[in-house]
Amino acid sequence: MTTRQPEIIENTIAFVKETLKNAEGGHDWFHIQRVYNNAKLIAKGENADDFVVALGALLHDIADSKFHNGDESVGPKMAKNFLQSQQVSAETIEHVVKIIENISFKGGNVNRSFSSPELDIVQDADRIDALGAIGIARTFNYGGYKGRGLYDPEIKPNFNMTKEEYKASNAPTINHFYEKLLLLKDRMNTESGRKIANKRHQFMKLYLEQFYKEWHGEA
Repeated sequence: MTTRQPEIIENTIAFVKETLKNAEGGHDWFHIQRVYNNAKLIAKGENADDFVVALGALLHDIADSKFHNGDESVGPKMAKNFLQSQQVSAETIEHVVKIIENISFKGGNVNRSFSSPELDIVQDADRIDALGAIGIARTFNYGGYKGRGLYDPEIKPNFNMTKEEYKASNAPTINHFYEKLLLLKDRMNTESGRKIANKRHQFMKLYLEQFYKEWHGEA
């Protein structure tokens, strides 16, 4: 890193902490911190620009569209304005913005419009935080935030939703495991990401087995 890059990263951390201080629990500073740490870990095994990875991880959810009336332009704009204030190069800003625009899971039928090793790393880091014990906690936290039920055997998971249907879905929280979480293991980009995701995937399967046992009064 150049001499100013550590300072810019520290300024970015401060900016994100302040911006997300009242955020929903699954998309708050601690989520960002976990993704940042995951990204640094994955990047050790990849040929990528560590500065872009750091900024992409720190800013990827600066204004999640779920909390801005579905407007996907808010986050990239906020990130761009902040990075410009830090005198980050135009090339780096463009790369970070593209990471933010392409990182999210938007249903099963949406492809990325941009690719880079840095996006691969940050996307894997973000998806890892949607898996395992943390992923389960975040899923039910957000379901409660949206007023969703836990489970309804009559409402089956929908694997063929459009992007708009996925965003508008108010299905029970358990459905989200099948419509997103259990799909992520096979959508990782890096070898390190796949190893971590597989372990967390197995934990979620065990959780679901226990959930259904308890639901039916078996244990």
